[in-house]
Amino acid sequence: MCKKDGGGRLPGNQHMEEIVRRLVSSMAFCLPLTATATPQTDRIDRSVPCVDCPTCETRLPCVRAAQVVRTSSRAVLTIDGRVVRYEITERFVNRGAVVGETDYLLPLPARAAFEDLALSIDGEMVTGETLRADRARSIYEEIVRRQRDPALVEWMGQGLLRTRIFPIAPGEEKTVIVRFRAIVEREGDALRLDYRPPMRTGDDGARSTLEVRYPARGEFGRAFSPTHDLDIGEQGSLRHARAERVRGVATILVPVRAERSASVHMLTHARSGEDGFVMITIAPPAVSRTVTPRDVTFVLDVSGSMAGAKIEQARQAGRALLAGLNPIDRFRVIAFSSEVSGFRDGWQATTGPNVRAAHRYLDGLKAEGSTNISGALEAALEEAHGTGRLAVILFLTDGAPTVGERNPDRIAALARRLRGRQRLFTFGVGVDVNAALLEQLALSGRGTAQFVRPEEDVERAVSVVAQRLTDPVATDLRVRVNGVRLERMQPTDAVDLFAGQEVTLLARYRGSAGAATLTVEGSSVDGPVRWTTTGEFAARAPGNAFIARLWAVQRVGWLSAERRRNGATAELDEELRTLGMQYGIPTELTSYLVVEPGMQTGRPTNMPRRDRGTPAGSVIGGAGAAAPAPVQMFEAAKAAADQRAVQNMSQLDAAQAGLAGRQQFAMGRMFTQVDGEWQDAMPAGQATRVVRVAAYSAAYFALLDRLPALKEAFAIGERVAVQGRAVRLVLDPKGDSTLAVGALDAIVRDW
Repeated sequence: MCKKDGGGRLPGNQHMEEIVRRLVSSMAFCLPLTATATPQTDRIDRSVPCVDCPTCETRLPCVRAAQVVRTSSRAVLTIDGRVVRYEITERFVNRGAVVGETDYLLPLPARAAFEDLALSIDGEMVTGETLRADRARSIYEEIVRRQRDPALVEWMGQGLLRTRIFPIAPGEEKTVIVRFRAIVEREGDALRLDYRPPMRTGDDGARSTLEVRYPARGEFGRAFSPTHDLDIGEQGSLRHARAERVRGVATILVPVRAERSASVHMLTHARSGEDGFVMITIAPPAVSRTVTPRDVTFVLDVSGSMAGAKIEQARQAGRALLAGLNPIDRFRVIAFSSEVSGFRDGWQATTGPNVRAAHRYLDGLKAEGSTNISGALEAALEEAHGTGRLAVILFLTDGAPTVGERNPDRIAALARRLRGRQRLFTFGVGVDVNAALLEQLALSGRGTAQFVRPEEDVERAVSVVAQRLTDPVATDLRVRVNGVRLERMQPTDAVDLFAGQEVTLLARYRGSAGAATLTVEGSSVDGPVRWTTTGEFAARAPGNAFIARLWAVQRVGWLSAERRRNGATAELDEELRTLGMQYGIPTELTSYLVVEPGMQTGRPTNMPRRDRGTPAGSVIGGAGAAAPAPVQMFEAAKAAADQRAVQNMSQLDAAQAGLAGRQQFAMGRMFTQVDGEWQDAMPAGQATRVVRVAAYSAAYFALLDRLPALKEAFAIGERVAVQGRAVRLVLDPKGDSTLAVGALDAIVRDW
């Protein structure tokens, strides 16, 4: 580190050099447009000898390689009126044995005002100041030649800042803070914030968090996200919405509404010539005057197979369910094995003595006998519930019916006949359950089916669902849009809205109405409810491509359940297979084969072969003719249930955790990593020509300027192949750095 004079300033040019060098350490910064940066090697000409810095006591080695990695990244976005202030704090360390240099790109959101970059030097946060571009570059190059440690920030056009830093010493750790402000984009009745964390080669393990802060009182409602699970909390006058393990673009929407009104928000995505996709989110009012009282029934399997840990977990689930009841609720507890019994007759008020007595009933249950599912369902569904009350049944079993009615179709028909308006949620524990029956009961009962493996926590599965069913705000909600036809809605039936929870609906839309009114209608304890919002249902809306995949995932889960209930048909199987192949979704008819370069697959003889043109990591279609074993049926039903529950991209990543590292979704299509290159799943046509350009070059930025849709694909990495109509664009370190005007026009024409 260079020494300063006693006054803390260097004279003349040296002071300017000090300002430039104290800006930022190695990082790759990505917001709406993300660039992947890799450490640079041999940026210094090896013919230049190492020399002593005239103001340093030490002699620095020449650069050979940079092994700088990002260890953490934290972004805090604070809303003030209609302006958001970004503050991103990142930490980096050089884990190599030699001095490193790197450069990176900092894309700024639209209408952003760059404030400053601060670098931690000897524990002190030091900021820089803006210089004329030619003067800043001149100082940087001079310092590099003298082997000192500058940083240079350059305006690259396209709302990009490029930062170059040298050196980062072996073992050195640096903290970088970047600040800027931007006008918040309003979309419908919400403020929209998009953020993509830095993406750097080798930094996949770094912790990346995003936090949005906004006033807890006043016009803002509870934030929600179509891409990530949010932790919502309050501190002082601010409310925070926090997302962990941020991968890809994170979108957070903050409703702008009156405190006592609900919020309806919509996002659309459409490709030219195809039906569009819409994602509708209904958020409850921040404060609800009244909630709908509930009649809650917990039906518990106590057959012999539930002995041991399973029945104890089921008892704990029952206790948690009782603890979540409101004073206005009523409850029942039903236990079944060969026979069916219950805790007292009829509905019980939620009082202290009644709840304590129910605890004692749960504690006294013993696991023995067979499994009378039909008798238990009949007992649960026949009891009349009160007018104006929401009837909810949670049904838990670990087996298939062995006594009473054993035909699954007749059991399902019995449930449909008796169910009325009651909601039925099922929980299948272990691989011996009749998964198809539990799915059918839940789907026809407007509930969900949960499948718990033997090693998983039964109590948690029941508790999570029970917690979501607390405080009903509105029931039987349905959506309509004037001038636009909504098709293949997921979920398929009317939905209920609970306090503190958002409802997400996904659908295809046909027609283009421009600005259209979307209406949500339903019921509440105070009478009918009706909420509206306006939005654009355009014929072409290239943004929000993730909506297509979220819809496809839920659709696959629904189709899979239909296939188990009614059997396979040619049309259903074709749709299931097409969705799996197009969107990279594991289904009963598609599977993934991810092969490391050079690895032998050890493919069984009955496994479908890949065509020679199919890259490793692609989705492969195929279905065996043999009937699935119980464990296969269970896993298929569990996967389908998880897919039906997916409402944002982080839940999708969790459901497909084993595939997340090798596949990414962008521009409404799947990209698979093959030999270090992210390859577009869209096949190339016979007339396709290939154009290779270098990442971050003049050609790269020229393409982004003429074809903005490429931003999402180019954000994946430095080696990406994207397919157009008659041209395939490939990011390649050896590609062209410039493109002539005529060549650029030809690419746009063929795209």
